[in-house]
Amino acid sequence: MSFASRRRPRLQNVAARISLAFAGLVLAAGADARVTRLELVSVQPAFEGRSFGSAGRYEHVVARAYYAVAPGDAKNAGIVDLDAAPRNAQGEVEFSADVEILRPREGARGNGRLLYDVPNRGGKLGLALFNDAPYTNSVAKAADAGNGHVFEQGYTVVWSAWQPDVQAGNGRLLLRLPVVPDSRGLSREEAIFDGTANPVTVDLTYPAANPDPSAARLSVRNNEADPRSAPADLRWRYLSPTRIEITRPEGFHLGAIYEFVYPARDSTVAGLGFAAVRDLVSYLREGGAAGNAPAAGQPIRRAYAFGFSQSGRFLRSFVHEGFNVDESERSVFDGVFVHAAGARGVILNQRFAQPGRYSREHEDHLYPADQFPFAWAETQDPVSGRRDGLLRSQGGLPKVVQTDTALEVWQGRASLLASDGAGQPVPIPADVRHYLLAGLPHFPVVGQASTISPVCQYPTNTVFPGATLRALLRDLDEWVAGVQAPPASRFPDAAKGQWRSPDEVPPALSAVPGFTWTGVINRLTAVDQSVVPPREGQPYAVRVPRVDDAGHEIDAIRLPIVEAPRATYLGWNTRRYGYGAPHLCGLAGSRLPLAATRAEREKSGDRRPSIEERYPTPADYLNRVRASAEKLVQQRLLLPADAERFVKEAQARGALD
Repeated sequence: MSFASRRRPRLQNVAARISLAFAGLVLAAGADARVTRLELVSVQPAFEGRSFGSAGRYEHVVARAYYAVAPGDAKNAGIVDLDAAPRNAQGEVEFSADVEILRPREGARGNGRLLYDVPNRGGKLGLALFNDAPYTNSVAKAADAGNGHVFEQGYTVVWSAWQPDVQAGNGRLLLRLPVVPDSRGLSREEAIFDGTANPVTVDLTYPAANPDPSAARLSVRNNEADPRSAPADLRWRYLSPTRIEITRPEGFHLGAIYEFVYPARDSTVAGLGFAAVRDLVSYLREGGAAGNAPAAGQPIRRAYAFGFSQSGRFLRSFVHEGFNVDESERSVFDGVFVHAAGARGVILNQRFAQPGRYSREHEDHLYPADQFPFAWAETQDPVSGRRDGLLRSQGGLPKVVQTDTALEVWQGRASLLASDGAGQPVPIPADVRHYLLAGLPHFPVVGQASTISPVCQYPTNTVFPGATLRALLRDLDEWVAGVQAPPASRFPDAAKGQWRSPDEVPPALSAVPGFTWTGVINRLTAVDQSVVPPREGQPYAVRVPRVDDAGHEIDAIRLPIVEAPRATYLGWNTRRYGYGAPHLCGLAGSRLPLAATRAEREKSGDRRPSIEERYPTPADYLNRVRASAEKLVQQRLLLPADAERFVKEAQARGALD
């Protein structure tokens, strides 16, 4: 029997339970639910009462979920240190998490879909992306809803805490986990200050177990591959068990890497963050009152998860580690939408976890969770010799859409999603779609103008992905509903020779004024994490896509601003001199304007065709944008409303920037 045919029985008297929610009472879970109760904190109108099409007005539910997890259950067997955690009288491990829900005030006007937006460091980012909304944890003001897209569709949107090391404040959602008794071990912190402040402070993820400074060590190095050093004028001291002060030495650049290794205590059972999401969503799907619409009691028919960056890495690990099936053998998410995660996972299910960290070329390079498996398909790794895949045969597997920006090729080793450690092709499973978004940076703020960072070398890239994500959310929903499969993957294919070495300079970018191709990428090796600091081993083949005459990825989704370019939009940027040049500049992208005329281009030696050569008249530019937008609509990669917006914006600005 398939998971689809074993769809959940709906609890009776849902409307009665919902009336309790409005009374602010505590809601008890069913006998087999691992959310023991959902404690309502408040139910308030959202977005100043703004109405969203047929879905009408929304309300904001704030609650706290209380959990009890059985260590002996096979579904929890993989949670590190669960067996060592304190237990209640029933032999279960208890913890709690903040929960927030946006739902239509009139339940019958909703679409019956739950969209779980995995918080990023305790914050809400899904609305910023799907709704072109401001980056805020608030849902109070009308403007906080952005263009209102997900609400006009009638989604119930849910957030809940999963990350144990989030600091309180600014509306962040918090997870409260048990501490592993007598837990001790080495913890490692890295810090890059990118400024002149001296001395500086660093917050430690875990309390120091030994206040004696001789038990810890601090080092500094300019570059990731440099030897660690401890010059005489590098000094530090404990300000508290969870904070140190560093006096920076002379002779190191502003982006130097400071590494602190110390004996830590009080590790939490961090892997319960996976169980927290699994059990809450399962509870809401089973009729938990705060998850359903008021009065009408409309059930949640389908549930989707969306994760951006860290949250996308969470979802990749969530599925791989088997948490998409609950303790009652029910699937949790029907579809998973991963954005900007690359080939990485999250540092969560381990002792002294640090889920806020992730590997980049210069920063936090050797932290774990970037090791095999990388792809959704099960493969044999030529480097480690292991066989594995994110979609291991375990039942309850979701449909998967993964989108990656051009930045993830360089910092997130996205080539490993479809090619192995030796550069050979890796199949994309039938229930997975991969889309590379040409020319996009990691996370620009909607409406942000291109600026020059004091740390990064080139003007920033501000191309926004919201239009693509909206179309693909519709495609995922239709896929799960059985209406139609989504468009085929748009991702470079190793079998067709569509990947290149990062050392190979693209002709289009070989003579751009003021720009230097460095070939610097977040390379990857097998890493031995049993020693501190970790030890690198055999390298993986990490590749970059082929590009066109403007420097944009060819085998990808190309928005009209990329298909009809006025500049080269790169996903990556490099650090300035004094800040760690030529290393990659965090998650920033670059914007390299095209020459206005052929004469200007030839004078500078730029090989990219100028704006004048590409679009002899403003009408030519507008027609190019319109044709690109219409083609994407036909391919179901753009919604008609977004196509119209691209055309109007192009008409307003003309070909010249």
